[in-house]
Amino acid sequence: MTPTAPLTVSARPYEYTFDPATTALVLIDMQRDFLEPGGFGESLGNDVSQLRSTIEPLAAVLAAARAVGLTVIHTREGHLPDLSDLPPAKLNRGGATLKIGDGGPKGRILIRGEYGQDIIDELAPAEGEPVIDKPGKGAFYATEFGDVLKARGITSLVVTGVTTEVCVHTTVREANDRGYECLVLSDCVGSYFPEFQRVALEMIAAQGGIFGWVASSEQFLDALAVLGASAVASSAVAAS
Repeated sequence: MTPTAPLTVSARPYEYTFDPATTALVLIDMQRDFLEPGGFGESLGNDVSQLRSTIEPLAAVLAAARAVGLTVIHTREGHLPDLSDLPPAKLNRGGATLKIGDGGPKGRILIRGEYGQDIIDELAPAEGEPVIDKPGKGAFYATEFGDVLKARGITSLVVTGVTTEVCVHTTVREANDRGYECLVLSDCVGSYFPEFQRVALEMIAAQGGIFGWVASSEQFLDALAVLGASAVASSAVAAS
């Protein structure tokens, strides 16, 4: 992306300013195993419909980000087929109908390359968009995520995905420790538990933005609209 003027988003605890040229939209774990019936999320006793409210606003954000040339990065949680990267502490979770690696309606649960481990059709990665396969909760642990960000000159992250209190929170905390400025879009992240969703978002923006900023997708789209209008105006000037 060519250099652009910084944009500002109305956010909590105060305005979030970012340079589109050094900002990435990150979609965390929008996978069938978490968002559709028969996957790992449901095997843990969760109502997957709680997460599906994120799909429509996130699809709009994704389309707008692509339209203005923002870097887009996807992540998928999952493990190697031989489970060599799966610690017992994660495998042996109590009460689950299905465990990681077991066969389910969408293939082996959370195993790389299986249908269920892949991203839902509504948010499928476009050609050239990096997809980071991660064995843990955070996007940085045991992955090339940090290297991808550095190679692209990314310093700011707009974070979306599931679940808010687990993989989203872990990634935002890891990013904050590494010096990235993070904006979390409140209606583009989701939890199986409404109370967890509320508190997790409050925690991010608390104490003057201890981990980052929180805004709605509408507020972020308003900022991107400014960039889109500027691009149209520049094209008109160049054509005249």
